[in-house]
Amino acid sequence: MKIIARGLSTIAPFVYIVAIWILSSLPHDAILSLPQNQIDLLFKESLHLIEFAVLYGLIVNALLANGRFSSATNLAAALIACFYGFIDEIHQAFIPYRSASIIDAVKDVTGVFICYLLVNYKYFQRPSSRIHQWMHKFSHWVSS
Repeated sequence: MKIIARGLSTIAPFVYIVAIWILSSLPHDAILSLPQNQIDLLFKESLHLIEFAVLYGLIVNALLANGRFSSATNLAAALIACFYGFIDEIHQAFIPYRSASIIDAVKDVTGVFICYLLVNYKYFQRPSSRIHQWMHKFSHWVSS
């Protein structure tokens, strides 16, 4: 079971990166289009805050599963997620019916930055926090 958990945790960021790439290759309304234009726009724009924060979380989880999580790798995970956000925006600039913007890239980075600060504070500065305890237990369980 531990081997499966470690393997799934390790491949999850790569699967998610491929999913982002595929979804970014489709027109913006190919998967989901809400009936009211303003709600549809608000929903899809707010996903920028979440999309790459999830990628960051999956990278952190992979690092934990492989016993490689540290303050340096935490920063690296955040930078990788931000970098892929920029790559995704560039990719969308070349897709018909898609657009790329600096504002979208800023939203991508903001979501990652908020999660990075949360993990950095809760895991490294507050070892008594539930997040730290959960992450530590998971890392210890998978790597033992």
